[in-house]
Amino acid sequence: MKAVVMAGGEGTRLRPMTANQPKPLLPLVNRPIMEHVLRLLKRHGFTETVVTVQFLAALIRNYFADGEELGMALSYATEEVPLGTAGSVRNAAEALRDDRFLVISGDALTDIDLTDMVRFHEENGALVTIGLKRVPNPLEFGIIIVDERGRVRRFLEKPTWGQVFSDTVNTGIYVMEPEVLGRVAEGTPVDWSGDVFPGLLAEGAPLYGYVADCYWEDVGTHASYMKAQADMLSGLVDVDLHGFELSPGVWVGEGAEVDAEAVLKGPLYVGDYAKVEPGVELREFTVLGSNVVVKEGAFLHRAVVHDNVFIAPSTNLRGCVIGKNTDIMTGARVEEGAIVGDECVIEAEAYVSSQVKVYPFKTVEAGAVVNTSVIWESRGQRTLFGPRGVSGLINVEITPELAVRLASAYATTLRKGAAVVTGCDASRAARTLKRAMISALTSTAIDVQDLEACALPMARFETAREDCVGGVYIRTTPGDSQSVDIMFLDAGGADLSLAAQRKLERVFGRQEYRRAFPGEIAELTYPARTIETYTRDLLRRVDMSGVREAGLKIVLDCAGGTASLVLPTLLGKVGVEVLTRNNRLDEANPTETLAERMRDLQRLGELVSSSRAAFGVRFDPVGERISLVNENGELIGDDRALLVMLDLVAAERRGGRVALPVTTTRVAEQVCRFHGVQVEWTSTSQDVLTKAAARPDVVFAGDGRGGFLMPEFSATVDGIAAFVRLVGLVARTRLTLSQIDRRIPEAHLLRRSVPTAWAAKGGVMRHVVEAAGGRAIDTTDGVRVTEGDGRWVLVLPDPAEAVTHLWAEGPDDDAAQEVLEEWAAVVERAGS
Repeated sequence: MKAVVMAGGEGTRLRPMTANQPKPLLPLVNRPIMEHVLRLLKRHGFTETVVTVQFLAALIRNYFADGEELGMALSYATEEVPLGTAGSVRNAAEALRDDRFLVISGDALTDIDLTDMVRFHEENGALVTIGLKRVPNPLEFGIIIVDERGRVRRFLEKPTWGQVFSDTVNTGIYVMEPEVLGRVAEGTPVDWSGDVFPGLLAEGAPLYGYVADCYWEDVGTHASYMKAQADMLSGLVDVDLHGFELSPGVWVGEGAEVDAEAVLKGPLYVGDYAKVEPGVELREFTVLGSNVVVKEGAFLHRAVVHDNVFIAPSTNLRGCVIGKNTDIMTGARVEEGAIVGDECVIEAEAYVSSQVKVYPFKTVEAGAVVNTSVIWESRGQRTLFGPRGVSGLINVEITPELAVRLASAYATTLRKGAAVVTGCDASRAARTLKRAMISALTSTAIDVQDLEACALPMARFETAREDCVGGVYIRTTPGDSQSVDIMFLDAGGADLSLAAQRKLERVFGRQEYRRAFPGEIAELTYPARTIETYTRDLLRRVDMSGVREAGLKIVLDCAGGTASLVLPTLLGKVGVEVLTRNNRLDEANPTETLAERMRDLQRLGELVSSSRAAFGVRFDPVGERISLVNENGELIGDDRALLVMLDLVAAERRGGRVALPVTTTRVAEQVCRFHGVQVEWTSTSQDVLTKAAARPDVVFAGDGRGGFLMPEFSATVDGIAAFVRLVGLVARTRLTLSQIDRRIPEAHLLRRSVPTAWAAKGGVMRHVVEAAGGRAIDTTDGVRVTEGDGRWVLVLPDPAEAVTHLWAEGPDDDAAQEVLEEWAAVVERAGS
């Protein structure tokens, strides 16, 4: 039985370590990752092995040759272009003959019992057996659910937290029967998990999952690279360390010289022919490669040093990686999380800050303090995007320098000569950051159409209307005047999809930004009459019949935000009597706290009641979301406002579909059913809701947080369009908002948030699925469990915080509370 080792990946997330060598050759305790994999194969009798190579393939072939030194027979299958996980194996089909074979990654560290996995495969008569492992954070892997016999029932590749329904993930280790290769097209990119396995599962083919009680670490990030080294030194993984144990936990390679006056506190490893002088202190989880020289007075703690590195006296290395053939000169410091590439020079007294990346062949001058990566810009972050874009404290986390790097990364994902729209709220901080981003965009050959301070819906509208490929909008974070959100828009004016966010994050993390040649510097323009265009299109597309005849009086509160720039032009054409508050730009208060919002809503209610207006509307500071007050001056909560708007639209349209997030009360279904409208449930992700609203038969969408989408005008959240649509609906229905509210059944929807450690989230979702038993579940977003009597609960991990959210609904509050308590207990037990 042969094995296939997949070794074609670039390992882009591990740059600069992989800038000039393939990921499988990265050393783990002085041996390449792939060598540990090959030794595992040999231990279990897989001596004939085919290695699939693509990126820097010659380096892998030259290092391992024919495998004789390892006592194995190695052959190679080279991909001319990347073919995917399945395509690369198909490319090696001739070397596999027609026998059962094993597939394993050449860049993951594991001690899985391959012999037992093959036994499991044979006993179950499986076509494919997938090696599985339970991990704390399943986001970067394919998650899989198997039944009690191990048969695969469901899987999903690289989910969001809302899609996590298990912590059991695909390790990329497979035992396969030869006929599987017949399902893989030759010469084209094909993926096992994304293409082949779903088809086999749909056909009912015998796919099994072998849940391994073993060590497995996908060495795909700098953090996991460091963790794998520490785990090997701690004995958590069953691998052979080359060398002998000088004292408990202190491993020394052949020919190494360690002075008796050096201080060694293991576990640690000193490589072949390394030299450690007196006065050196090596602390826990330090790894020295072959031929490393460490001079007197140097201090290393959790430092991984590759081969042939010179470390001068009085240097200090903490939690960093130093590439091969690099010189660290006297008194230099390299801090936590920093990566220094191959063949660099860090001169005397230089200081390399935490998380900085120094790419290969660079020199850091003596005494320099390096806070950003050398040549390529600043450090990559684990999570760049949050729920509101890229957010952080002004001039602390979000600085003009960061804004420039973000804009450069965004521009690098676009074609040269493309155009983007920029805009911001009324705050000075947002304007300053926008100017920095405009400079970066134009210097990267991207034309910019700047709307200056504008309402967010207008920026979305202009992006979708013009021949633009995207946009950037900067606003003060809602409720936090010290923070700012940088929002990136796609060609339709919607927030970037998760896939586009990941692409931008990869460029930002790799820090390889494109620059324009002098003749390619792009233009900055200021589009004319954008407010008039927005207003004209809005009134042309939204039904305003009957408005002037109704003689409505409305009270509006612009919250001192950018909606006040649009409303003067708009209101003169709508045909209603309007009383406005805060109808000016307030630079000093660009956002509002919850207390300020409730105070202003109370004042709005008083004005509506005293003026006998039909209703009141309060915009948020960027004009994206609205809050409603009925004719009696009573606030209509966001959940209830969604039902009121839904009822008005459905009653008038009498057909089509509405898109709502799964967190919405199921009373919405009753409203839609009464009016002959269908509901399409979506995830809570804004870009998913936006895509649903763009479909031809969708007549309305809302997110339950004051955000409404009017597809006849725009497929994005637009508070101004929602206000105009509401005016037309109320004028024609001749009913007050309180009358509409009263005819909608009462909802009994409760919510709770349960603190959940990040490491426990995957396990929590697996336990929820298991606890559901035979009850119906829906995994559109999170896991929704429906009881036999119609009660339901939704369990959804928060993507940005260490909590899990629960929504529960029943026929009354007591029933909803009961089901909420039951499932909160399940989440708490699983997360403890």
